[in-house]
Amino acid sequence: MANNTKADYLKRLRRIEGQARGLQRMVEEEKYCIDILTQIAAMKKALEAVALGLLDEHMAHCVAGAVRAGGDEADLKLKEAGDAIARLVRS
Repeated sequence: MANNTKADYLKRLRRIEGQARGLQRMVEEEKYCIDILTQIAAMKKALEAVALGLLDEHMAHCVAGAVRAGGDEADLKLKEAGDAIARLVRS
């Protein structure tokens, strides 16, 4: 993972962390349920964006490199990526 990308991911994750704290406050303050659900949807979308970025990088670097090298490592990386995609789709 490149340093710029790492910094971007950390920035996004800190923002998501702030959203989670905001959600806790909203629940504590008994805010309107629809407003809380709207914030949950926004947080979920932000997490999905991080996940897709990480997956894209993994495919472009780790998986592509393993496929070029061939052998058992390629099969393992492809299966690992497929499993990760399946988890994302199910969530």
